[in-house]
Amino acid sequence: MKKNKNGKGKAKKILGCITAVIVVITVVTLAVNLSLSDKIIKLANTFETVEIENQLVPEKDANGYYTFTTDENFKVVQITDVHIGGGWMSAKKDKMALNAVAAMIKAEKPDLVIATGDIAYPVPFQAGTFNNLTGAKTFATLMEKLGVYWTVCFGNHDTESYSYFNREKISDFYANSGFKYCLYQPGPEDVDGYGNYVINVRNTKGELTQALFIMDSHSYLPSDPFGMFWKYDNIHENQVAWYEETIENLTVQNNGKPFTSSLYIHIPLTEHKDAWFEYYNNGKNDTENVKFLGGDAGEDEENMVYCGLGDDRMFEAILEKNSTKAVFVGHDHKNNFMLEYKGVTMSYGMSIDYLAYIGISKEGIQRGCTVINYTPDGEFEIIKENYYQDKYPSQYEKEQVTMTPVG
Repeated sequence: MKKNKNGKGKAKKILGCITAVIVVITVVTLAVNLSLSDKIIKLANTFETVEIENQLVPEKDANGYYTFTTDENFKVVQITDVHIGGGWMSAKKDKMALNAVAAMIKAEKPDLVIATGDIAYPVPFQAGTFNNLTGAKTFATLMEKLGVYWTVCFGNHDTESYSYFNREKISDFYANSGFKYCLYQPGPEDVDGYGNYVINVRNTKGELTQALFIMDSHSYLPSDPFGMFWKYDNIHENQVAWYEETIENLTVQNNGKPFTSSLYIHIPLTEHKDAWFEYYNNGKNDTENVKFLGGDAGEDEENMVYCGLGDDRMFEAILEKNSTKAVFVGHDHKNNFMLEYKGVTMSYGMSIDYLAYIGISKEGIQRGCTVINYTPDGEFEIIKENYYQDKYPSQYEKEQVTMTPVG
């Protein structure tokens, strides 16, 4: 009996030691992450402010939507998949990401920056933290310091199922932190997701020349809550209905005159995949429905487009309403190609990612931004810009990368 009691006593001591070690490691990790998160946010505040002559200042219209007024071209820079880890394991790569974003925005001097998701990347085995608010705070600090109007839509990594903060909390952070330049809006409460809204561009006559729809493409399907099997969600039915109603209302307010619009989301529509494989299966030649407009396709050739897996009416609504002429997405970091599909431009953004894809910090051909110049007559020009051009001098030294062509 004594032997057993002694054995139990030793087991308890061992268990106690293990528990103590886990507690110490947890406390130390939290302390280190708190220190590093504060450090990366402070770093974001060291970048120089962008000087924009006669900067456009948006105002809210009667619908509560931000509206820019200009008779000149309107310039948008799409940034996507910044992937700020915000933890002790990602500090170096987070600095690289901030350096890249700041350099391109400072050179481009856009009227608006739209970040199409995955700003944060709180994946613990790569970032060293579960705290997704740090990534959001870091990006917001950078953009406010740059002094350029900006907004975001959510990606799948911005709010992981295991992250500290859910979409509602991160949405509230963007919407209600008193930022001067942030144009993010949570959107209607009776519409699924967070961040379904529109930013308008009008001329001095009050005519709508471009509507920029930003929508939440959600995250993973319920059957894959951790995203281990790449099962992604789609735009939901009540979001499509909101989009259709908003197009109709804006048309009425525009004295019945049609207008052009664009859609910015994170996860590609199923039609991105349909368009790509129609082109690919035709020997990479144009078809009746598809025209290749340029760019690189760098993902796995058999899959290429990691879109939502279910059916939705989003693209059908786009065709029916005949307003949206371009859809801008992120998500697949090595894709930046453009296709015209049934008259609609389907465009991948140049990504920033230094962290998520293994080894991608050493690659450079996919990293950059997308510049969209909207003209007063509703037309647009899309330019893919690589970060490693001389036109983008950075505040901190740029890293050395390989520029291996895709395909």
